[in-house]
Amino acid sequence: MNRQPAVAGSFYPANPEQLHLMVDQLLSDAAATDEKVPKAIIAPHAGYIYSGPIAASVYARLIKAHDRITRVVLIGPSHRVAFRGLAVSRAETFTTPLGNVPVDQAAVQAIVELPFVEYIEQAHTFEHSLEVHLPFLQEVLDNFEIVPIVAGDASPEQVSQVLEALWGSEETLIVISSDLSHYHDYATAQQMDKSTSRMIEQLQYEHLASESACGKIPVSGLLKLARKKSLSVKTIDLRNSGDTAGDKASVVGYGAYVIE
Repeated sequence: MNRQPAVAGSFYPANPEQLHLMVDQLLSDAAATDEKVPKAIIAPHAGYIYSGPIAASVYARLIKAHDRITRVVLIGPSHRVAFRGLAVSRAETFTTPLGNVPVDQAAVQAIVELPFVEYIEQAHTFEHSLEVHLPFLQEVLDNFEIVPIVAGDASPEQVSQVLEALWGSEETLIVISSDLSHYHDYATAQQMDKSTSRMIEQLQYEHLASESACGKIPVSGLLKLARKKSLSVKTIDLRNSGDTAGDKASVVGYGAYVIE
């Protein structure tokens, strides 16, 4: 079974060549410094014209690990289907215009043993929060498998348990998909997102509100585990759609973070 793209042609170009050029350009504009390769990243999932530059700022940091990272655990919030716990898929590959990404079947089978993880195909079929990360991963990494997880109504403890089970070593990257505030005016959004970023950097997941970040649930699980493992979080980019391709009357906030 193969999970077909749901938002190619709307969130990002459906034409493979255009998509490759666009992601390539975003990555080169975000030229990475000599920073170390993060263990985990938090990156936004909107249309590329809006959030692509912010996502690229963290994806560029993975390029030097292109041959080392062979598995990506990808968790994003559910936008269309309400359910409890975490949803995995029976799909063997997730497809984008750039090709097929294989799913780490063994990892999926291992976590589906947990009582709050189950196969829910409809949670994946139209969900963009995972899909928009795949072309970035395809551009920066060589050969890799994904563990795609959509988060429903789950606790930080549940997300953290799954992440810990799949943490692995240098071969495993964790990607948490989340935008920040939604549909406030530019100044309000800036204020809210700065406050959210401070909480994320201080690992204060208990203080995140659902309006702080649409991926609050997966973000909280990662922060809980980061606190347990004494890891630090750093904000790499913090902007909103008013800074990229939208007007400033009603904006969506985007943050990019690295966990090391």
